[in-house]
Amino acid sequence: MSDSTGALNIALVGPYTSGKTTLLESMLFVAGAIGRKGKVTDGNTVGDWSDEARGRQSSVEVNAASFEYRDHRFTILDCPGSIEFFAETANALMGVDLAIIVCTPDLNRVWTMGRLFKFLAQHEIPHVLFANRMDETAVRVAELIEAVQPVSDRPLVPCQVAIRDGDNVNGYVDLITGKAYEYRDQEGAVGVDAPETVSERREDARTQLLESLADFDDTLLERLLEDEIPEPEEIQAYLRGVLADAGVVPVMMGSAERDWGVRRLLESLIDFAPGDALAARRLPAGADGASVAQVVKTYMTQHGGKVSLARVWAGTIEDGMTLNDGQRIGGMYRMQGQQQNKIDKAQAGDIVGLGRLESVSTGDTVAPADGPGVEPMPRADLPSSVYAYAVRASKREDEVKVSGAMSRLAQEDPSLSFQPNPDTQEAVLWGQGEMHLKVALDRLAGKYGLSLQTERPKVAYKEAIRKPVSQHARFKKQTGGHGQFGDVHIDVKPLPRGTGFEFQEKVVGGAVPRQYIPAVEAGVRDFLTSGPLGFPVVDVSVTLTDGKHHSVDSSEMAFKTAGRMAMAEAMPKCNPVLLEPICEVKISIPSEFTPNVQRLVTGRRGQVLGFQTREDWSGWDEVTSQMPQAEMHDLIIELRSLTLGVGTFESQFDRLQELTGRLADDVLAAAKEDD
Repeated sequence: MSDSTGALNIALVGPYTSGKTTLLESMLFVAGAIGRKGKVTDGNTVGDWSDEARGRQSSVEVNAASFEYRDHRFTILDCPGSIEFFAETANALMGVDLAIIVCTPDLNRVWTMGRLFKFLAQHEIPHVLFANRMDETAVRVAELIEAVQPVSDRPLVPCQVAIRDGDNVNGYVDLITGKAYEYRDQEGAVGVDAPETVSERREDARTQLLESLADFDDTLLERLLEDEIPEPEEIQAYLRGVLADAGVVPVMMGSAERDWGVRRLLESLIDFAPGDALAARRLPAGADGASVAQVVKTYMTQHGGKVSLARVWAGTIEDGMTLNDGQRIGGMYRMQGQQQNKIDKAQAGDIVGLGRLESVSTGDTVAPADGPGVEPMPRADLPSSVYAYAVRASKREDEVKVSGAMSRLAQEDPSLSFQPNPDTQEAVLWGQGEMHLKVALDRLAGKYGLSLQTERPKVAYKEAIRKPVSQHARFKKQTGGHGQFGDVHIDVKPLPRGTGFEFQEKVVGGAVPRQYIPAVEAGVRDFLTSGPLGFPVVDVSVTLTDGKHHSVDSSEMAFKTAGRMAMAEAMPKCNPVLLEPICEVKISIPSEFTPNVQRLVTGRRGQVLGFQTREDWSGWDEVTSQMPQAEMHDLIIELRSLTLGVGTFESQFDRLQELTGRLADDVLAAAKEDD
């Protein structure tokens, strides 16, 4: 806007069903950007506009919307609440000035915010806590702060005290201005006299606010020690300075459904949200005077192609400008949900869509190609994959489309990965959970017309041997003309676990000519791809000790066949055994759930190796264990069920271990059925 005095970029984050999309709708309504509020349940909100989101009545990707309020342009990034889409949220947070953590006053769900508080503190992103749906609860703000404080690294400080009629909230006292307001539906808050019943709570909360700020400012501390109370404008300035360094978390309240507290929230953001100084602090060294932007989200639109949602941190970015390695901007847009409003240029502080930057990915830093070189800005780390489907095209003619469609899908959501598994001959789609992958599959079907069949990924079982065997094999075939002849003697023996395959030759006297020895090894290797149990053979040594050849009929093919025959006859005599992969698993959970997780591990044939306090995560433990890969497919589902949705894990292959008894019999029977 031409007369704007500033721009504020705000991320709405918080647990699933906390009301973030409803809060965005309320913000747009009270600012006059929309004439009528939509509802998530009706599927007509500005946010959550995709088919995947509306079908689930839940955010599954970042949505952007802009509006003007009190001569400021707000750009709001409405982020998913499910932990399965946390990568979307993390990428968006790297491009905002401040985050609003939206929560409901449910004291039993405070742990669901722990990961958010930790991420915001680690990246020093200023954040505010907005207690939503306060009209539906008897929980006091002080009780909510006390419950949430253990999951926040920063002190939570109240900015409002509720005015109550019994258990019902009908207004608030602003602790900065000292003024009292009564909520009125569709009218905003109306000034009233503060009732006597709130006086004591107001003074206690105001003292808490000022003392928390004084921990960061010696001048304010001296004034408080002298019983000097700062003016409202001074308190606001102190709060702005501390919040810029993410030193405290201001707590506000309201009801987005009824527009209660939303106007005051917007006004407070203008009053004390960090400004240009924060952006300057985030810029990489050497970026002074340069135009710099960072991509926080990528959309693959059906009609407009690729759109990169980018935060402009410095300078000006114009439509048609050439960036980085020669990528030319093919359109510039201000995003309003699914609506794209074309603009010509963007200034520092804007978040806009940049069209057709084909080689630019989410998290990338972009700058004009003819400007100074700029160091990349920090980017969010991608979470480890924890859930997978083996996928294949429902129609044979669509098989050629799969790779390209998956590539475009991964551009929209970098936390997805599509990998072939050479051990099981499957194509595997990895993600953050069952819902995450189902959304991805729905998106493939809706956007690209690609239907995929899914199944549980196979486990990459192997087999090995327990005892050595010597074996002789001869391949002789006589037809018209030259025949085929190859004769070999081999020693087969087991190797220590993890050694792999070893081939040696100890032939003397030219019994097997040198040119045929590689063919024998090729035949041996060919057999090892599927041993007598039907799985690849590992940790075995094969030594060619002797043999015979024919000056006319011997050939490389004959000796390759003889080598394979020798292995086929020897291996069943070597006492083959099934091996299953064992993974090292590190599970992160709030400490109160540690006993539950230990039982979870042992119930899945796992072994707990130990647990310790998770580094830099107050109130969290990290349980280290070993677990068979066969038990890990739905581990994340049960883990989240046991931990209010916040538990997660990382895993890596550790070793192969013998599997015997009924479980081994079941695996072998299933393998025969697949054949």
